[in-house]
Amino acid sequence: MNMLKAVLVLTLSLFISTANAGEKEMKVGFVYVSPIGDAGYSYAHDVGRQAVEAMEGVTTSYVESVSEGPDSGRVILNMARKGYDVIFATSFGYMDPMLKVAKRFPKVAFLHCSGFKQSENMGNYFGRMYQARYLTGIVAGEMTKSNIIGYVAAFPIPEVIRGINAFALGVQSVNPDATVRVVWTKTWYDPATEKEAAKSLLDVGADILAQHQDSPGPQEAAEERGVYSFGYNSDMASFAPKAHLTAPVWNWGPYYVKIVEEVKNGTWKAGSEWPGLAEGIIGLSPFGPMVSQELRDNVAAVKAEIVAGDKKVFAGPIKDQNGVVKIAEGVVAPDADLLGMTWFVEGVVGTTE
Repeated sequence: MNMLKAVLVLTLSLFISTANAGEKEMKVGFVYVSPIGDAGYSYAHDVGRQAVEAMEGVTTSYVESVSEGPDSGRVILNMARKGYDVIFATSFGYMDPMLKVAKRFPKVAFLHCSGFKQSENMGNYFGRMYQARYLTGIVAGEMTKSNIIGYVAAFPIPEVIRGINAFALGVQSVNPDATVRVVWTKTWYDPATEKEAAKSLLDVGADILAQHQDSPGPQEAAEERGVYSFGYNSDMASFAPKAHLTAPVWNWGPYYVKIVEEVKNGTWKAGSEWPGLAEGIIGLSPFGPMVSQELRDNVAAVKAEIVAGDKKVFAGPIKDQNGVVKIAEGVVAPDADLLGMTWFVEGVVGTTE
């Protein structure tokens, strides 16, 4: 009897080992527009990738500093040819190249971050970062003394314009006299250029800076001048501890794990996802010591309203720079309008070009 049990146990063990050996390990790829050492956008995505890497039966890899346009198509195509099951392309300019590759590999799940085009096997995703931008605007509006707030902006695309507008609306909610001045760098990651752009805003009297790039350059400029700043993407307080107020940050791990699990289980369907504060995809980094407890409590209260759905950032009446009503009183801008936003709200100084 004991001999029979031993044979059964051995047979079962061999069966399990053979089954496990036959299981295909899932391959997940990530494409980044900047180096993961930027402490910013790509860094935040890579923290999310590491959560996927920790999953059982999954391996990941990434390619960093991939230029938008044709070069990204080459990188995405290379991953598809190598048998990747899921590919995440994390920058707006990867959209058309990914769509082209997706048509050639119908069994691969393609996901594009910040875009709007999709197909049967290509979905898009982003986070409602404008909600966190609004909260940082409240901080800026309360803490500025000159009523001139600078914004070092990347490219004039809806994603960036939407964030600037939300920030300005947050400023105006507590300080209608303050203005937000915008300077475009046409870069995602160029520390020197971004720092110089920040200095140009400081030269015209800005005493607080916000940014939409991946480097800590604008914050370093703020610290050198003795004024305040907001980071972006991740907690950059270590780069400018005396200047750093807080930062709108990403938390991609839960989302990436969810998508990979869905693909693995065969339940994933291409679509468009836009989670926000309520889902924990975005948030704020810890406040700097210069931010009062009263202001922190005010921000927390507004955040709770947004999470509960009681407050909408883009609820009318909202006017553009020319005083024309773009969102009427009692109207909440639909997602389609936010995703295609190309105009600045009243109180923003600068052009959308």
